Amino acid sequence: MRADTLDYHLPDRLIATRPAEPRDAARLMVCHRDTGRIDHRHVRDLPGLGVLKAGDLMIANRTRVLPAHFHAIRTATAGQVRGLYLQADDGQHLQVMLETRGKLRPGEHIAFTTPPHDTTPNQAPETAALELTRSLGGGRWQARYLGDEPVPSLLSRIGQPPLPPYIQKARKARDEPGITADDVQRYNTVFADVPGSVAAPTAGLHFTDELLARLARLGIHRRHVTLHVGLGTFMPVRADTLDEHDIHEEWLQVPADTLAHLARTREAGGRTLVVGTTSVRAIESLPEPIVSIEGDYTASTRLFIYPGAAFRYRFTDMLLTNFHLPRSTLLAMVAALPGVGIDRLHAWYAEAIAHEYRFYSYGDAMLIV
Repeated sequence: MRADTLDYHLPDRLIATRPAEPRDAARLMVCHRDTGRIDHRHVRDLPGLGVLKAGDLMIANRTRVLPAHFHAIRTATAGQVRGLYLQADDGQHLQVMLETRGKLRPGEHIAFTTPPHDTTPNQAPETAALELTRSLGGGRWQARYLGDEPVPSLLSRIGQPPLPPYIQKARKARDEPGITADDVQRYNTVFADVPGSVAAPTAGLHFTDELLARLARLGIHRRHVTLHVGLGTFMPVRADTLDEHDIHEEWLQVPADTLAHLARTREAGGRTLVVGTTSVRAIESLPEPIVSIEGDYTASTRLFIYPGAAFRYRFTDMLLTNFHLPRSTLLAMVAALPGVGIDRLHAWYAEAIAHEYRFYSYGDAMLIV
């Protein structure tokens, strides 16, 4: 399948720069695969749509987004560096994405700084620094961490929420403030409690404690997975065909209790509503049969779901998901759902654009039933 089949045009005005307030006030486009009907509702309407029933299971990703965006300076030149922490290879070596003017070189040192402000644009460097050891391509670097403060503690003190570049660009174009204190809370779900992601599982951002309580009263069981969102989720497809795309690895854990509920729901004839493509990637990466798994299932996954791949959905009966970027692996995953396909997905996106839904991480959602 050619990657350009995942392209579409989105007017810039439909890129959401702020989340809905409250969270469940986001609009919800309900797409019925069996009849082709499309309903235009809101996320808060989910319990009353008639698509969920007592005994159904909802799976959501409980990962918490790290304040992974940081600023630094090149110690040799004092040039400004914008960085994104990706992962720790071990206690001393990290992977980061770096953006700066000029060419970075192995052996170079960059020192962390506090976020710059208009009144103090040139911040004093921190004692912690990185020694660049190897370029991994595409702006990614392996680096040796030079500092006594643990990296999570350092990031919590000087880091910022890693809002996607398109949000920051759109805010700047609209003369809106950049990253704010509100983003610390709103770029995480209300059930996020396992730190490790560098991007939010955005479909989960729409849930409030009140909405979760209403679903529970309806008899909907809720269980969690953890998939730490990294490059595998948000890197675009740059190859000409999807078969050629090399997806990055992401860490996941499915608790034993979630495994047991998945099995019981299947046995009882219930259905599973999966919240977000990261949750899909976690549960669809499970080995078969799941009843043979002892304890929590922990693994890394390179699962890439796209139309035409040798893959069969096993657990995803319904999907709640945001509207995704063109040429993204997430768009491909949604198109691969039974009864969807790329043509139907394009028609749904055209419908959403015509009705001026808000797109991407802070945008509205669609429910595929």
